[in-house]
Amino acid sequence: MNIAMLSYHTCPLATLGGKDTGGMNVYVAELTRHLGQLGIHVDVFTRSQDEHVPHVVHSLGYGNRVVHVPAGPETPLPKPQLAEYLPTFAEAVARFSQEKGIHYDLIHSHYWMSGIAAETLKAKWDVPVLQMFHTLGLMKNQIAQSDEEREGEYRINGEKRVMQIADKIVAATPAEEKQLNSLYQVPPEKIVTIPPGVDTARFYPISQDEAKEAINITCKNRLLLFVGRIEPLKGLPNLIRAIDMIRKSGNPISQHYCLVVIGGEPDASPDTMTQEMAHVKKLCKELGVENLVIFLGKKSSGNAALLLFGR
Repeated sequence: MNIAMLSYHTCPLATLGGKDTGGMNVYVAELTRHLGQLGIHVDVFTRSQDEHVPHVVHSLGYGNRVVHVPAGPETPLPKPQLAEYLPTFAEAVARFSQEKGIHYDLIHSHYWMSGIAAETLKAKWDVPVLQMFHTLGLMKNQIAQSDEEREGEYRINGEKRVMQIADKIVAATPAEEKQLNSLYQVPPEKIVTIPPGVDTARFYPISQDEAKEAINITCKNRLLLFVGRIEPLKGLPNLIRAIDMIRKSGNPISQHYCLVVIGGEPDASPDTMTQEMAHVKKLCKELGVENLVIFLGKKSSGNAALLLFGR
């Protein structure tokens, strides 16, 4: 079996930690590796963003490839501009298939722009499309705090189009399944919920004192841990308000909780600090929970999982 995996706007081999490099990159890379273990051939197609990187890279094992497809300038581009090169991308993927003499049995597309490219390839190859969105524009717009954070109609319309042409849509959680149904009216029978897995060779229990030491946490309180980018979609302000509610509950144990936030640059100057990080720090001050919220820079995130799984 051969699968064409489409990850148009971001490469699964990219360095993690940026705005467009995170969970989806890990998901695509690990899914490809595990499919390879099952004897399934996968080619991951992504838009080339660096002319100095080889266009075909064998880094995911089992003969599976990452194919960097030239589509527009081979540099990072804003997402609205990226959409312009989707036809070029789809044509190049079809040409690769023809030149290599490989027939794909399935298209697995990630994020809505990959889904747009999948529509063209589906028509050429007459194969089914399995789609995963990872984030949804209408959901992001519900929590946007400014016009700059709102997704444009080009994305919303694109998502709706992809939902029509996809044969199946994978949701990562029951909540996402409900969002697809309520916000976009996708029929339940078209959605399958498959929770992401965990790499147990990387994430495993260790003693809690060692976990705290690994990320330089010395407080003895019971810890709540947040790891991720500091942006509205992640809901960190809600978690901080929950800490405030616990503190004010009157329960004696409520004073023995604190929140450790790993992400962003908490020590950045006001001029360089992101808008969301500034909002979060201001909220902590207004609620008087500064002593209960410990900020650590995103560079600590590599060890964060130790604390998450500490006993």
